Amino acid sequence: MRIHVDRHPGPDPVLLVHGFASNGSMTWEATGWVAALAAAGRGAIVPDLRGHGRSDSPHEAAAYSPELLAQDLLGVLDEQGVEQVDAMGYSMGSWVSLALVGLTPSRMRRLVVGGVGTVEQFGHWGVSAVQAALRDEPSALDASSPLAPLLASLRQAPGVDREALAACAAGMAAHPLPLASTVPTMLVVGDADPVTDGADEAARLLGAELVVLPKRNHVTTLSARGFKQAALPFLGAAVGVL
Repeated sequence: MRIHVDRHPGPDPVLLVHGFASNGSMTWEATGWVAALAAAGRGAIVPDLRGHGRSDSPHEAAAYSPELLAQDLLGVLDEQGVEQVDAMGYSMGSWVSLALVGLTPSRMRRLVVGGVGTVEQFGHWGVSAVQAALRDEPSALDASSPLAPLLASLRQAPGVDREALAACAAGMAAHPLPLASTVPTMLVVGDADPVTDGADEAARLLGAELVVLPKRNHVTTLSARGFKQAALPFLGAAVGVL
């Protein structure tokens, strides 16, 4: 599996793991995270998960699971020559990051996850409905689903491999959420984000510090100044000018 990686200069780089239907650049550069880490004196390792961005995109559901995507990240750490790392994941990237902790806890120091609760969204709203919505049948997915606006925007996006995303949704839904962590963990959610239902319970299961950002939804939580102000000190980084 060919995984595309952007390595941003700086010592002690943080591994940044994006979510479903996004890529490393959109999630972490466009929202100011890479710049914030640089201002705090840290580098960044920013991969595109399989099925996304410039990485390989298999069309079989069996090619996707939290553990398989975590194995890709372990290969990234090996290729980058990083023995131990702090990591941050958002949305589906949170599940992949938690799977990485389970796969190789000795390689992980601290973890920040965001945009998740206790509900696996693809299975909850119906994998077949999600796949149909990806394939230009928007009425297949309940209009109240928080996935509906995301998939609507995807239908307009150039260069997105929607068959790979459909396979990813099925593969991820077929596996239990990795709601456990053996390293210091922080969970950050927006209080207007329906994707994070059960965040209190998720934090309890993870033994995580829970940070709730007011008036933030699934999209706006990621770019919130409050997210950076909470996560950077937790990762041992100074908060620069945000």
